[in-house]
Amino acid sequence: MIQYKGALVLGALIGAGVAVLFAPDKGSVTRDKLKKEGKDIKNKLVDDFTEVKEDLSKAASSGKDKLKEDLKDFASKASYKTEEAITFLEKQLAVLKEKNKNLQQTS
Repeated sequence: MIQYKGALVLGALIGAGVAVLFAPDKGSVTRDKLKKEGKDIKNKLVDDFTEVKEDLSKAASSGKDKLKEDLKDFASKASYKTEEAITFLEKQLAVLKEKNKNLQQTS
């Protein structure tokens, strides 16, 4: 799970770097956008990790059979969260691709 989150953070950082390189806005506007997106990503990751921590705490405090059931639920929930994060990054990538396409057409 942590590996996936690391990959998401890396992807977000790469996307932010590409956005800076191809940004049509002034530097200050681009920096403000990147700060906001960075904070949004950070908040989402903190929320996800908090939720995971709470789920694991609940699972650890229950019995062995309950733990197995909770782990199954946790795996399912983690899969959905991963899918949501991937969808979010795909949307951001699509926006960057469109901006890059527009820049290529104007060059």
